[in-house]
Amino acid sequence: MLQVQLVLNNLCVKSHLHPLHEVASTMFKIAGYCLLALLILTLVFGFIYRQQIRRALYQGSLFSGSEQAENFVRQSDYYPVNRMAASANPFHFPQGTPLVLPTDFTYDGTSVNVEEFLTDTDTAALLILKDGHLVYENYWLTGGRQVQWLSHSVSKSFVSAAVGLALRDRLIRSLEDPISDYVPVLKDSGYNNVRIKDVLQMSSGVRWTETYSSGTSDINRFGWTMLKGASYDAFVATLVAETEPGTRNRYTGMDAQALTMLVRSVTGKSLAAYLQTELWKPLGMEFDGFWTTDDSGVELGLGGLNATARDFAKLGELYRLGGTWHGAQILPTEWVTASTTPDAPHLQRGENDLSSHGMGYGYQWWLPEGDDQDYSAIGIYNQFIYVNPDEKTVIVKLSANRNYAQDSDPKSYREIETFALLRTLAKGKQ
Repeated sequence: MLQVQLVLNNLCVKSHLHPLHEVASTMFKIAGYCLLALLILTLVFGFIYRQQIRRALYQGSLFSGSEQAENFVRQSDYYPVNRMAASANPFHFPQGTPLVLPTDFTYDGTSVNVEEFLTDTDTAALLILKDGHLVYENYWLTGGRQVQWLSHSVSKSFVSAAVGLALRDRLIRSLEDPISDYVPVLKDSGYNNVRIKDVLQMSSGVRWTETYSSGTSDINRFGWTMLKGASYDAFVATLVAETEPGTRNRYTGMDAQALTMLVRSVTGKSLAAYLQTELWKPLGMEFDGFWTTDDSGVELGLGGLNATARDFAKLGELYRLGGTWHGAQILPTEWVTASTTPDAPHLQRGENDLSSHGMGYGYQWWLPEGDDQDYSAIGIYNQFIYVNPDEKTVIVKLSANRNYAQDSDPKSYREIETFALLRTLAKGKQ
């Protein structure tokens, strides 16, 4: 120790500085430079990977009980997007006689307060059309007339419409054809030789689990693909067959993604580009819409469409009108009918050993239990485009129900309860 001190003293005498002062000064300078360099690297890293960081924080908050209303209007901050421009000639729904919401509705033999239910499910938008007229429109939380909201699996019904448009354009010969005939990369997957129709009806037979609360479920495994921005197409191609196609209805999110691959393959366009010309423009969409994508620009067909409540309502109204839109036949009537009709035992409404749920199923459209001949697009966290042809009604409900999927009981999702409300609203008097 004495020798070290003598060396330090000798060095400092030569530089005319106190030895301890010189050492401390040098150390502080080095530490300062290191901290500054670390700060600069952190800022640079954060700037370059800001989207991925935001994405990770967002995805990590899903199904945790966290409030999501802010996230569902900020998807372009988290993922790359493909946009669809608003129509140059937007269609505006004419105003009808205002509908006053009822105070209560009945669910499972119990009276439920409407206002409390809307609040409890974190409702951001509620829009009601009667015979094509706008009779109710209201927004809460981060919702708004011009706000593009994440639709989650409501997106699947738009993908289904895209398949119908491609069939109309004779880009697809028949729904009886195997999807792998049009998408060769699927020949080595569980989708090989599976009819397009079976994929549309969520009866592909591929192995899939969609348990949001399980970290090992397929849907959460796909979540890692989304987080990394990796190829959606490559993920779909990894799925394997489990049951015979066309025999069981099992909710499989990747079926919609496989259909997205089909649309892109037969049209030679992105899903967004095809829908832009064939659906978005003809329906006179008032606002831009966009699809979130992977890092290669492939749309998340199973749940990535963002649009306004008014523009979501136009798809429901198109189907209510049998595919016609103010004199133009956009989708064939036969397509709309087939899309909303369960045509096999495993697709029927009600208790069904051949189905994983109690609702009926069409071409990426749900058919709620009961005697009403209604149908709906449904997305997690309580997104709905509900259509009741008998009541000439279309209802859009956009939500951020923070308690969604907090346990495995389907009743906790509040979807069946929502249908009780929607049917009450459809039958309500103006």
